[in-house]
Amino acid sequence: MSPRPTTTLAALAERHGLELRGDGAIAIEGVCSLLPGKPGHLGFFANSKLRKQLSDTRAAAVILSARDAAGYVGNALVSTDTALAFGRIAREFDRAEEFVAGRHASASIDPLAQIGDGCGVAAGAVIEADAVIGAGSYIGPNCVIRRGAAIGAGSRLEANVYIGPDCVLGARARLLPGAVIGGRGFGLAPSSAGWIEVPQLGRVIIGDDVEIGANTTIDRGALDDTVIEDGVKLDNQIQIAHNCRIGARTAIAACTGIAGSTTIGRNCMIGGASVIGGHLTIVDNVVVFGYAMVTKSITAPGQYGSGIPAKPAREWRREVARIRRLPKVDERLAAIEQILKMTPVTGEEQGEQGDF
Repeated sequence: MSPRPTTTLAALAERHGLELRGDGAIAIEGVCSLLPGKPGHLGFFANSKLRKQLSDTRAAAVILSARDAAGYVGNALVSTDTALAFGRIAREFDRAEEFVAGRHASASIDPLAQIGDGCGVAAGAVIEADAVIGAGSYIGPNCVIRRGAAIGAGSRLEANVYIGPDCVLGARARLLPGAVIGGRGFGLAPSSAGWIEVPQLGRVIIGDDVEIGANTTIDRGALDDTVIEDGVKLDNQIQIAHNCRIGARTAIAACTGIAGSTTIGRNCMIGGASVIGGHLTIVDNVVVFGYAMVTKSITAPGQYGSGIPAKPAREWRREVARIRRLPKVDERLAAIEQILKMTPVTGEEQGEQGDF
């Protein structure tokens, strides 16, 4: 492993476009929490209510906002977006993804595979014929890269990742353990003899700078491709079915399931444990709260919620009881409307008021 990186506070300020206050010559060898903090490390302060921690920290310097920097006498880097600045600086000290270029003796690499310069292929990895691995990529233990698959430069596949035949990953892809890209889509046709498997002939195409979480699965297309655009961030244990398309820079939280042939736009945020039906369209710039059930297309940007949040059991039982009484209430309302000769509200109109 390479020596621990060291830099100066002034150098960090220059590289990341931050305002320097205090001694720019001090050495910074890592990042730390504000309390207790570590000498020679850079802390992060973002909550004004915890200002006492700022005065008690042992960190050599702190990233903070201009407002919080007022009256602070220590060394500081001032930013308009402290979380973003801290994240970028922390990456400089992250050594978890370091690897030594080369091929482990137990890796199985077909002679027709193309491995770029500076790649690392770990123990037990399998790379089939005509696969292409871009320069500077890391293929972790027991990963399987099927025939004709292409992986862009600077990508990292952790242990036990599967990439299906002819699938494409862009540059700087990051796949956590157990991710499955290009498994067979769930294509079945009923017959008198039972279910008949429908071949899935498409691929999965993934853009640049995409992160895919542990045990997340993305199915290959039936005929056309399943597409994940640039900058998409997928959490752990997500299922994306065949022929879906996820727009650029969209983020999806854990345990979400997306049925086949659904398109999600750009810059969307999908909360955890959401369920999104098939053959739907969600436009750009949509936020879907966690535990949502989306059964119709979302045609306007904005925030959408669903599900019943957790609450005390007694209160929850009362709400369920009210819901169960709704059919009787609906019957009584219909009778009143008939007596008053009112135009009844149709089921479709009721759905338009709150259903998406």
